[in-house]
Amino acid sequence: MSTSSECSNSYADYQETANWLLAKTDIRPKVAIICGSGLGGLADLLDNKKVFPYNEIPHFPHSTVQGHKGQLVFGELNGKQCVCMQGRFHFYEGYNIATVTYPVRVFFLLGIETLIVTNAAGGLNPQFKVGDIMLIKDHINMPGFAGQNPLCGRNEERFGVRFPCMSDAYDRDFARMARETAQELGCDSFLQEGVYCMLAGPSYETIAECRVLQMLGADAVGMSTVPEVVVARHCGMRVFGLSLITNKVVTDYNSTERANHKEVLETTRMRTEDLQKLVSYLVAKM
Repeated sequence: MSTSSECSNSYADYQETANWLLAKTDIRPKVAIICGSGLGGLADLLDNKKVFPYNEIPHFPHSTVQGHKGQLVFGELNGKQCVCMQGRFHFYEGYNIATVTYPVRVFFLLGIETLIVTNAAGGLNPQFKVGDIMLIKDHINMPGFAGQNPLCGRNEERFGVRFPCMSDAYDRDFARMARETAQELGCDSFLQEGVYCMLAGPSYETIAECRVLQMLGADAVGMSTVPEVVVARHCGMRVFGLSLITNKVVTDYNSTERANHKEVLETTRMRTEDLQKLVSYLVAKM
């Protein structure tokens, strides 16, 4: 698989995928949800489901990570038509950064107006606890600093402008609605707000790297989400993001703590119900 950021897919490829899906289901969603590690249970809440395994969808990549099922689920969440990605794609799987974001452009051609992104992340902010849910207010795109931006290469004007603005990447009205919803549900005691930093992975961060990220103003760190948000905003979608803090990063050389994927999935199971409820109620208000 290529690791070049030059997009290998044509507009016709995206259109073919979208048309194939539209022909297979009568559901016309306006909201898409990308489920992070262990958070695929969100899709199980959908009524009148229609499920498409990624390997059956034309031009679609395949997910290879534990905790990511690898299927697109259409249905209704609290009466709103939605599509859920049960399993996302990551740069560290060997996909180029444009392929990682392939589904987002397909969503745009399906008529999606709002993208909800969720992920499992390590807590950099010392005030955060394991099990906290962080509203993403901004991001730091580390791969982008190194030239790995999904918008590199020839710009396709039918998706968006050459130089899209990112200072308003995360919708502030949705964030306000989420805070109100969390209060109604009694989830506000573990709701945080902060900056998500994306690293390429798959290795977890060193102590020195964690300290640098804290100095840069990052509150949580993970290996996904940012490329999808960049492409969604390029397409003019509204974006709402949530990080589940599944572990505290190690910033002390005397610590015996070690980051591991098993801990991430266990914490996710513990808080899944709260996160699903928050997203479900929020979608109903959109």
